[in-house]
Parts: sequence; structure tokens; C-alpha cells
Amino acid sequence: MNKSTPGYKVVIYDCDGVMFNSLEANFSFYDAVLVHMGLTLDRADDEMMRVIHTYANREVLTHFFPDKARFDEAVRFTATIDYRALFPLLRMESGYIETLEQLKDSVELAVCTNRSSSMDALLEAFDLSGYFSLVMTASRASFPKPHPDPLNRVLAYYGIEPQEALFVGDSAVDQQAAAAANVPFVAYRSVMSSLAVIQKHEDILPLIYKSFSE
Repeated sequence: MNKSTPGYKVVIYDCDGVMFNSLEANFSFYDAVLVHMGLTLDRADDEMMRVIHTYANREVLTHFFPDKARFDEAVRFTATIDYRALFPLLRMESGYIETLEQLKDSVELAVCTNRSSSMDALLEAFDLSGYFSLVMTASRASFPKPHPDPLNRVLAYYGIEPQEALFVGDSAVDQQAAAAANVPFVAYRSVMSSLAVIQKHEDILPLIYKSFSE
């Protein structure tokens, strides 16, 4: 394999559900918000769970609080929550660091997430900051995923064509963003339309290194 001339130049990762199992942290965050607002977050409500785990913060709050006054109060309350206190509830996915170590000298690594202000602190807390040359969050894009803008900004930053990147995600929001940006999509532990479905992070390595020899 010739690792000096890869076909893929950038691997882009979603955060929640891909880099980390963040179900408990996200649940705790939005449970606190809804309790403050006099509501209950129901673990058994699949749609409720889908919304809080895949959409950007402001979209989640808009979903639950379409009334502007209620929305504004929810936004105000979220600003009082220190998400760093929830970091102990996060679990990094098995094999992720080892996979980044394998990739870091061959391709650029980037993050594209619907998280906003918590992402940089999260990377620092788990000693991941040094792996990524770009971190694209909802607050750094004009529109969050599933809009293609975040991925388009990543492509523009590296000066590459869509087919020179891989985007690893786990949700329909990720898949839709990739399709809209024409970026090949790798589904992590999710069966959906994609270039490939991987069950563990190291499964991406053959996809990358195969492209080096083509």
C-alpha cells in the first residue's frame, strides 16, 4: 500500500454517537432543561430521544418550545448549565483513539458536529484536541446539519472536492448532510444509505488504505 498518496484526504467525524456514547450526558442536560420548564423527558419516547441526540441545541429547544417567550427562557436556563459537569457521563467509543493514531499521519482529521459551545472543552477533557486540524460546530456554521453548510465549510477549509473526504456519522441527520454535500458517508453502527457500515472504528482503516493504492 502506498500511504503517501491517499484517495481520501480528510476523515470527518460526527461527535455524539460516533466519538462518544453521550446518551446519558445529553439526557441529563435536556432533562434539567425540561424539568425547569415544567415538562418531563421520557426515555421511552423514541421521537423525543431522537431529537435530543441528533439536532443542534437551538433546534431541540425550538422543537420543545415553539412559543418565543418559552424558548427564550429555555435558552436562558441552558446558559446556566456547565456542560463540563456532564463529561463524566460520556464514554469514548472503543478503539477510537487507536484508530486516530493509525490515521493521523496519513489523512487530515476533522470534526463536524451539531454541538456548539461544549465541543472544544470536550476535546480537551479527553485529550483529543491534537488530532483534529478543524472542528466545525453548529455555532461556526450558518446552518446546522442536516444542512450541507457545515460539511461544505470543512471542504472549503481543506480545499478539497467532496469525493476526497469521508464523513463518519450515526444518524439520519448526518446521512442527509453528507448526501447534500456529496460527501461519501460511512455509517457507524447504523444501517442506512452509505458507502459502508462499520461496527467498530478500526473498520474504517481498510477503506482509507484501499484508496491509497487505487
